[in-house]
Amino acid sequence: MNEETTSLPDPAAPSDPQPVPPPRRLWLKALVLLYAASMLAAALVVWRSDDRRPAAAEGKRPLDVARSLIPSSAGDSVGVIHLSGVITTPDDGPSFGSGPKNWSRKIEKLAEKKEVKAIVLEINSPGGSVGAVQEIHGTILRMRKKYKKPFIAHFGDVAASGGYYVAAACDKIVSHPGSLLGSIGVIFSHSNIEGLLGKIGVRSESIKSGKMKDIGSMTRPMTAEERQLLQSLIDNAYGQFLGAVSEGRRMPKEKLRALADGRIFTGEQGLQAGLVDELGGLWDAVQLAGKLANIKGEPKVYRENESFANIMELLNSEISDALSPQAGLLRELRSCNRAGLEYRWSY
Repeated sequence: MNEETTSLPDPAAPSDPQPVPPPRRLWLKALVLLYAASMLAAALVVWRSDDRRPAAAEGKRPLDVARSLIPSSAGDSVGVIHLSGVITTPDDGPSFGSGPKNWSRKIEKLAEKKEVKAIVLEINSPGGSVGAVQEIHGTILRMRKKYKKPFIAHFGDVAASGGYYVAAACDKIVSHPGSLLGSIGVIFSHSNIEGLLGKIGVRSESIKSGKMKDIGSMTRPMTAEERQLLQSLIDNAYGQFLGAVSEGRRMPKEKLRALADGRIFTGEQGLQAGLVDELGGLWDAVQLAGKLANIKGEPKVYRENESFANIMELLNSEISDALSPQAGLLRELRSCNRAGLEYRWSY
């Protein structure tokens, strides 16, 4: 009788080798986890900063967290937009929450909403480039004319130069007593590194179509003719600044010119000089906006959800610097020789 036997594998025999998995890109996973953690941390910071915001005055509650992060659902409201930092068009890379186009878009979106009856622009800025400042200023004037809604500017720590230029487009200005404002004027910053380059044996030469083509060059001294030309540009832009403030504040240019030599004021001094309408906090500005818009009772606050944009702007800068340590240094070097005229308080 034939018996079939089944051979069992020898336990001592080596098993078939398992395929080696491809090396995992641990650094990529770590970066993703770091990104997610940063998003959560930044969101927590935004939430806690809004949660701890003090009331503007005794007996008045702060703008609560729910209204800070989630738009109001219904009812007549006052829209609030934050404009902070230097007002300028980004040189490169994504611009999530800043830049004149983004701020103008936020203003337009709020002005278009039927439930938003007035807008408060909370400004904390030393100004910026002429074109970027005038872009936002023009948007406010256009929205005021189109929708007939009152605009109120409120000053944070600083609303100087271009920051004040933007505020001049609003119906009223409210400031903290100690806010810094003014600095009405124009500046063109220029650096000369010819001596530095000479020490390391570098010489720069330009082949140009005309004598003014490389005006503002960092590698040679400025000529008297170039200085005269640049001064004429500054004087022209200064006249535009005076015109905007004179029209917005309904102040004669002769009176304004005495205040517009670049000096800064506190909010209290600005009130005495006619550059500010009222002293108070953000909630006072909201109350004034509600009054001008004929909103009965305590006005609701409608604030666009800016948290994601602000977080992305921060993360974009931090991650860029982490991946390329030279990125931050290059940004600073570029800022030392910004091209163009600026409505900016350079401190």
